[in-house]
Amino acid sequence: MDNNPELSGKYLGTITEDFVAISDTLKEASYAVRKRGFSDFPIFPICKTEQPVGQVLIGAGELNLTWNYFITYLDEFVQRKIIDEDKVEEFKQAYKNPDEFCCLFVIDTDMTSFVYVPYPED
Repeated sequence: MDNNPELSGKYLGTITEDFVAISDTLKEASYAVRKRGFSDFPIFPICKTEQPVGQVLIGAGELNLTWNYFITYLDEFVQRKIIDEDKVEEFKQAYKNPDEFCCLFVIDTDMTSFVYVPYPED
């Protein structure tokens, strides 16, 4: 579950640009999901339009972002069959340290893919 090479050209620039502006908010939300015992595996779906996975965390229009940011976790991905039940352990093994990396799920018309973006160091 390494970063998808397709992300490099078409997506990574706009994702990184947004991420710089909201990384602290995403990091705090990830911590809250884990601290409150909802899941050890928070996931932030991002999409340029509305989509049904997770709850809106930050809308693109709120901070002049390119992407809308949603928040959910592994259980919803399994329930919606985005991740097969027999692939859960593989996902958990590939999942990067949530204190250091943000797990984004990029949803666009051409592709969907997980990408892990490191949080800026304090």
